[in-house]
Amino acid sequence: MPRLEIAEDGFRLDDRPFRILSGGLHYFRVHPQQWADRLRKARLLGLNTVETYVPWNLHAPRPGEFRLDGGLDLPRFLDLAAAEGLHVLLRPGPYICAEWEGGGLPSWLLAEDGIELRSRDPRFLAAVDAYLAALLPPLKPYLSSVGGPVIAVQLENEYGAFGDDSGYLADLAGLLHAHGVDVPLFTCDQPGDLARGGLDGVLRTVNFGSRVEAGLEALRRNQPTGPLMCSEFWIGWFDRWGAAHTTRDAADAAADLDRLLAAGASVNIYMLHGGTNFGFTNGANDKGTYRPTITSYDYDALLDEAGDPTPKYEAFREVIARHAPAPAEVPPAAVRAPKLAPATVELDACAVLFEQDHLFGEAVPADRPLAMEQLGQSFGFVLYESALPAAGPAVLRIGEVRDRAQVFVDGQPVGVLEREHHEHALAFTTPRPGARLAVLVENQGRVNYGPGIHDRKGLLGPVTVNGQQLGDWSSRPLPLERLEGIAFGPAVPLVGPAFHRGSFEVDRPADAHLALDGWTKGHAWVNGFALGRYWSRGPQATLYVPAPVLRAGRNEITVLELHAAAVRTVELRDRPDPGIAQD
Repeated sequence: MPRLEIAEDGFRLDDRPFRILSGGLHYFRVHPQQWADRLRKARLLGLNTVETYVPWNLHAPRPGEFRLDGGLDLPRFLDLAAAEGLHVLLRPGPYICAEWEGGGLPSWLLAEDGIELRSRDPRFLAAVDAYLAALLPPLKPYLSSVGGPVIAVQLENEYGAFGDDSGYLADLAGLLHAHGVDVPLFTCDQPGDLARGGLDGVLRTVNFGSRVEAGLEALRRNQPTGPLMCSEFWIGWFDRWGAAHTTRDAADAAADLDRLLAAGASVNIYMLHGGTNFGFTNGANDKGTYRPTITSYDYDALLDEAGDPTPKYEAFREVIARHAPAPAEVPPAAVRAPKLAPATVELDACAVLFEQDHLFGEAVPADRPLAMEQLGQSFGFVLYESALPAAGPAVLRIGEVRDRAQVFVDGQPVGVLEREHHEHALAFTTPRPGARLAVLVENQGRVNYGPGIHDRKGLLGPVTVNGQQLGDWSSRPLPLERLEGIAFGPAVPLVGPAFHRGSFEVDRPADAHLALDGWTKGHAWVNGFALGRYWSRGPQATLYVPAPVLRAGRNEITVLELHAAAVRTVELRDRPDPGIAQD
């Protein structure tokens, strides 16, 4: 059985020296019918291992529920990895960062007032215990101790950037062991956080993207013996809305990989293949200003968002071949997977969002707006409604907008408040006493890094009009988990949130990229599959459409435009448009 051992001079597998050559590949960011293709390309690169996080929030969408089906069928992913002869580094959290919604922590934890995440708070540890009790037993046959592909399991994730409670890490280690993990554990931290984030008796690894020698020296200072490993060798970066597209030169990244391997270190390339934040799953950062991450998680990785090898893939393959046996089979790196021929699709049907009552949850009355988590909701929107007390000039002031609020009076849009711009107040004229105030609030992604991870969504704090607090609120969830039953009619000019629908024919399904030039902000679906968010502010200008979501014959595109569009068409393209790269 291929069991990984941690020796003073490095890793050993089957009692032979072993170097981990791994690449990051998150199964939950890739359509499950494409897992096998991406894993094969990992092997052909020269890797012997793949790494994946596990998103607690998707596997356990509500307390007491647990899913391992469809795109969350982790056992199937592990089977496919084993079939390619690949080992697996498993990173189950409970916190994963990953530029993922809430760092993978389920939103329902935030329904608990005062809960301390990533701590020894008994409420948090009890929830983690229940999560691991559901996740780990089905994965027991996949541990290398019984012949499976999982050779090591991560304990937490970059904890040193968040806290320094070794007792918390010890509690997590105890839970992993109690639920059957008997392969080596490891922690990972950036060089300056290694002392805070480690646990005695658990292998420390380091994360960096450059300054290889300094990173490895920091690891050796904190861990005088044992394997040298970079668990996240950053070869690109993620993008945020409103910024330039981030890239890294292939030759520069490959040269650093060469230095890393020449030092005898093991590596996990972050990312081999980034994939996509489908639906509402992107995270956000907040270091004084809230910055939501875009839908694409291309990451300027070795395989692009559609899984095609990039020049960086070829450069890395050449480096790896200098330090390890190269696969006999040469990958067809120059060949892109089939793409749909470019086409224009007319969206010739419309439906006003506020008229689709069946998409909204039950209205919950209260004397204040309720947070999304208090409504038992993770993703999407909340519609808040109240009556305005008097006619005339009005100044609406909201304690905290989490994250973007569109404000309507008697159904007419009067303005937008954005958390990103630190906006709290809006002036308008109320047409009559008792006019209906409606505030549609979008969760643009929970913060995934740092102290801001306790990120409740909705309208938080007092809401006043002309200094007087408004009461008598209704809060209605709008999760948009399904789109069935929308009452579409003929396309007419619309201002305000509305669905738009059109269809197109396909002879043979293939990858495509959906462009929404002339549209403002919203979400798109193909055949009911949630592609993700679009926003005219960029940088991302197309949404990836995986071939498996299409079918031969008629296909349907649905767009929820939150504002207005200057056109009635969208385009299917054969290449992505990630936006203008930074200088």
